[in-house]
Amino acid sequence: MRYQSPVPDRRGRRIGIFGLVNMLGNRGYLSAEEERFRRTTNDWYDATYTNPTTVDPTVYEDNLLAAAWFKTSAAFLTEPIPGYLAILAAHNLPCERYESAAPGRVLYEDEHQVVVVPHEDLAFTSMMWLRPKLP
Repeated sequence: MRYQSPVPDRRGRRIGIFGLVNMLGNRGYLSAEEERFRRTTNDWYDATYTNPTTVDPTVYEDNLLAAAWFKTSAAFLTEPIPGYLAILAAHNLPCERYESAAPGRVLYEDEHQVVVVPHEDLAFTSMMWLRPKLP
């Protein structure tokens, strides 16, 4: 299972739910309450499961379209997802849920997740763009 933008960025990547919320936070768009949720919940995720780049630092840099998917056995990791979705909805940033038994060519796998290069057509006619926050 994966939550991601339905629209690719300028490099053709479909940014995942954490990247989307982090992008809003890094650009100063989040309210104090949203920022507290983002930081606290991101810290929980960091403490709860392995960041694939700590095992293979090149997993994403060598594979531009690589994306992490939750395994169905890791359902407890999706419990905070509604909070992230609420933030994205409040900022009119779309995010969709995808499920697949075979989301792509596996680059990394552990008990909670897989990182894959997706099986999808890279052609697209629009892209995601988030304007910089004005001072």
